[in-house]
Amino acid sequence: MHAASGKRLGAAHPRQEGPADLRLVPPALAAWATAALTLDAPPGVVTGLAVVCLGVAAVLMAVRRRGAGDGPGVRRKGWTRATVAAVLLSTATAAVSAGLHGADLRQGPVPELARRYATVTADVEVTADPRLTRPRVTGDRAAPQSVVVEAQVRAVEWAGGQRVAVRTPVLVIVTVGRDGSPGAAEGAAGRSPWLGLLPSTRLRVTGRLAPPAVGGDRIAAVVRVRDRAAPRIVGKPSAAQRFAGRLRAGLREATDGLPGDARALLPGLVVGDTARITPELDEAFKETDLAHVLAVSGSNLTIILALLLGPPGLAQRVERRGVAPRLGLTLRTTAVLGGVLTLGFVLVCRPDPSVLRAAACGGVALLALATGRRRSLLPALATAVLLLVLYDPFLARSYGFLLSVLATGALLTLAPRWSAALRRRRVPARLAEALAAAGAAQAVCAPVVAVLSARVSLVAVPCNLLAELAVAPATVFGFAALACAPVMMPVAKALAWCASWPAGWVAAIARAGAGLPGGGVDWPGGWWGALLLGCVTVAVVLVGRRLLGHPWLCGACGLLLLLAVVQPPPLTRVITGWPPPGWRMVMCDVGQGDAAVLAAGAGTGVVVDAGPEPRLVDRCLHRLGITRIPLVVLTHFHADHVAGLPGVLHGRQVGAIETTGFEEPPDQVAFVRREAARRNIPLTRAAAGERQRVGGVDWQVLWPPGGPAAAFGPAPDGPNDASVTLLVRSRGLRMLLLGDLEPPAQRALLRSPAAALLAGVDVLKVAHHGSAYQDPGLIRVVAPRLALVSVGADNPYGHPAPGTVAALRAAGAVVLRTDRDGTLAVTGADGRVRVAAD
Repeated sequence: MHAASGKRLGAAHPRQEGPADLRLVPPALAAWATAALTLDAPPGVVTGLAVVCLGVAAVLMAVRRRGAGDGPGVRRKGWTRATVAAVLLSTATAAVSAGLHGADLRQGPVPELARRYATVTADVEVTADPRLTRPRVTGDRAAPQSVVVEAQVRAVEWAGGQRVAVRTPVLVIVTVGRDGSPGAAEGAAGRSPWLGLLPSTRLRVTGRLAPPAVGGDRIAAVVRVRDRAAPRIVGKPSAAQRFAGRLRAGLREATDGLPGDARALLPGLVVGDTARITPELDEAFKETDLAHVLAVSGSNLTIILALLLGPPGLAQRVERRGVAPRLGLTLRTTAVLGGVLTLGFVLVCRPDPSVLRAAACGGVALLALATGRRRSLLPALATAVLLLVLYDPFLARSYGFLLSVLATGALLTLAPRWSAALRRRRVPARLAEALAAAGAAQAVCAPVVAVLSARVSLVAVPCNLLAELAVAPATVFGFAALACAPVMMPVAKALAWCASWPAGWVAAIARAGAGLPGGGVDWPGGWWGALLLGCVTVAVVLVGRRLLGHPWLCGACGLLLLLAVVQPPPLTRVITGWPPPGWRMVMCDVGQGDAAVLAAGAGTGVVVDAGPEPRLVDRCLHRLGITRIPLVVLTHFHADHVAGLPGVLHGRQVGAIETTGFEEPPDQVAFVRREAARRNIPLTRAAAGERQRVGGVDWQVLWPPGGPAAAFGPAPDGPNDASVTLLVRSRGLRMLLLGDLEPPAQRALLRSPAAALLAGVDVLKVAHHGSAYQDPGLIRVVAPRLALVSVGADNPYGHPAPGTVAALRAAGAVVLRTDRDGTLAVTGADGRVRVAAD
């Protein structure tokens, strides 16, 4: 009968729709705000607030009962009093819950021991899956990676004290070896036994306590464990966690043979296991606002339940679809099975607050699938928010919780209206729904994302639309592989292979979107920036409504946005004048590090060093239009020169990578070798006397001497003195690139056979970011006309040193630096030097 009505399947019945029921929204918001404000409040304030709210609520309810029979007008007032009373009761309950949870962080000996930085021995129970910290470049090295374990202290013992039983949440941090290089998650650090711990496992650890870095967090202290060996397990995990652990391990095993991105992404897409996600892939998902794909979210559960129930709004109709009716299951049995799937989802993905939040949001979506009644969904969302905040008040301060609620609310309120408006303008129904959902979620979530990242993505909506095509099949096949892995591993591997295609598509979308030079714009951080972005969003929506009636104007605006995002180098050069015609060398602004490009023909360049961050050097090369790199020269293996190598290699043809023969530090050497092997790029060693030419540029290696490390003479103080030093010639310009050479090697260079080539160069790339460690004799001999310093703004090292700058200027050089002048391009020919800044 419904099918014959001519309405689109899944559309809500007209009698099921009506004004939105917003009565539960004020109590939910009141509980949310109260929990956020009272987590740190003294007990007296919490008690007083709860007593006052309960007293006023009792008075209001008593007044309502006495006036209940006075007529319709009083009844309407009674509803108002009931709403106010509900707000007061929610406020009182949230204050009590937040007060109790906050007290857990302040009671017992652990907080006081943390303030004294005491060394303790503690029995702790793991409460969440351990995770590996993201590699960070600090100075010239990548900081060692650590395993972070959320846990609860059950007993603590300290010097001069006794053993005390407690229940205090803490964060356990264990440094796992030296390998802090990017992409090392599957190296020595990734094999740490600490990463294999399951929730509910009990450990005995010895370490130093410290206060948490951020006040108001859900932990009372940080435990820095000194012993890096295998953890001392004193209690096995629960049977349920062992079962969930076997399922997760089976999924990892089933994905072992998949291509890199799919192998990393699929466990994260299915159960939130992100251990294999590389830093550059993680950054790509953040840049395109696809990070929700890597986290356990309500959409994961919704997809599985939709497979069971069928399309929206058909669960209670004769023509309902999905697996359940095909199996002959009744509605009641289907509901029970949906509940079992939800419980299984929570178990496998861990019952921590983020998963419970996802289950609650998935439950709201389940209600939409089952009934198609939008009118009942806002109360369901408000109820979920209220119960979750009362259960875990720390969610009130969680940005992830805020984003989930905003996205779900936008899908329930804005998306249907926007979809209807698009359909009225003859946009196909499914496309209209997809556009409206992605646009509404982005519009309400973008201000919060701007607070966190001080950046606005211009490609978030198209990337989410394209990724959405693949998320559902990847999730379905992934969960099927998860279920089959413990009993039929070959079948699980086949299912994982099927899931790898859509998963690889999602990763490719993220990488492509992040690689677009105009994919994001910097934005003021903080809540003022969020307010500004909110105003801009409202203005864009209002203008967009007008533009929808003018298709040609919409197309023109879309084309302009596309050009702004893609920024084709020829067009960019015409509009901005960058890069300047005839550029010979560009010193990229990559922060506290080095990255230079030598022009070697149209779209071709020789790259010298890669800087500390892939995104920055990739953006610089894109703006220069570099698509082919015959050679990458890495002057030495410090992280501020090699950590950005993935950005250099991304989407470009690279012939070879040349490095110094002094292979220190070993973690960065291993990183470079991994990146080269992953792309089948040969590695070579530079040695003094070597000469090469590509296109219109040729160069000669002046340092280091050839042969093994002993050929350097006395052992160098470190990798800096083994830096590859190049003398570059391009159209009559002579440019000297010193890497990070320090005075001992600089003086040795003056005594080498190459000394005769050093006099009177046109351009000098100042050694070691302009540090104070320079040989004055080398500066006098070189006497550059232009000195370029690659340095990060507000760096803690004082680079460039005032004395170095003064010495260069005394030698007749014009000194420019990337922290103040930005990316620098050298132009000119036959001794005439000019420079342009971007």
